[in-house]
Amino acid sequence: MRLLLSVAFVLLLVSPVLARDIVDMTGRTVSVPDQIERVVGCVAPVNWMVYAVAPMKLAAFTSRPSETDWQILDPRLKDRPVIGSFLGGRGVNRETLLAVDPDVVIFWGDDTSPVAQRWLRQLEQWRIPVVFVAMDRLEQYPATLEFLGQLLDEPQRGKKLAQYGKCILEQVATSVATIPVPQRRRVYYAQGGDGLETEPDRSFHAELISLAGGINVHRGSLKQRSGREKITLEQLLSYNPEVIITAERAFYFHGIRREVWQRVRAVQNEQVFLIPDHPLNWFDRPPSMMRFLGLQWLVQNLYPQKMHVDLVESTRHFYRLFFHVDLNDDRVRDILDGTP
Repeated sequence: MRLLLSVAFVLLLVSPVLARDIVDMTGRTVSVPDQIERVVGCVAPVNWMVYAVAPMKLAAFTSRPSETDWQILDPRLKDRPVIGSFLGGRGVNRETLLAVDPDVVIFWGDDTSPVAQRWLRQLEQWRIPVVFVAMDRLEQYPATLEFLGQLLDEPQRGKKLAQYGKCILEQVATSVATIPVPQRRRVYYAQGGDGLETEPDRSFHAELISLAGGINVHRGSLKQRSGREKITLEQLLSYNPEVIITAERAFYFHGIRREVWQRVRAVQNEQVFLIPDHPLNWFDRPPSMMRFLGLQWLVQNLYPQKMHVDLVESTRHFYRLFFHVDLNDDRVRDILDGTP
């Protein structure tokens, strides 16, 4: 009997981890552990989405959280290491990643891109499964939240967050559908220190403009995934937008004071808005689930007479639902005002 128990114990030690096959959001079949406990995202927006669904399963950060991040993040995560980003910067620290020993790495983007293919080969050598999710367009996020809920054994949590996203998209779409095209406001998305970089209307970087019922004055398709098309002052003046939105603080506080910008209708009418960026940008760079709030923020700023969005309450509700934190009115207003 002792011999049989010893053999059974040895077999238990050497037996493979139970696995299951799943189909990721690019259609790839991937074998992952049956119970996933340690998750690493390829970039910060993926990590925040993992955190929203299953916070304690986030095994590492791609960059060091800021002080304001720790106003949201569970303090039990303070021992999590920083491994670096898979999609830019200085890359990933191999030793730290292998020490974390993640059950899965979650990637965002095109699985056929050269960068993704390189990481797929490398992570396969290290026997770390890779799962791809869809996060380019805001309409993809509810499905991604549900997918992560299933993957991380939090199906009800994933469905709850997905339902919130669906409701926001439906409510805004229903509201802006009543605005006649001639009455839709013409919007310019200003990027770069001089405000002369922007995105075309068919770029996923600027999709919130059309979703909020606005008209992006810069027409066309995205020429490269990173975006940031350069335009001239002449183009800007010919566009003469009614509204300017920007995430560039230096441009917002100083750039628009230049004489040439004073000739733009949006500046003359004080219709220049600084995009909130806590804990990530609400509009773009990087695109993230914060765009659910960004969509409400933008539609309220474009059509304050037609829309009745209580941004303070909407922000408080989002942070409570996604991050499990309660914000007071002053903190919410700081976030909305872009206060660091």
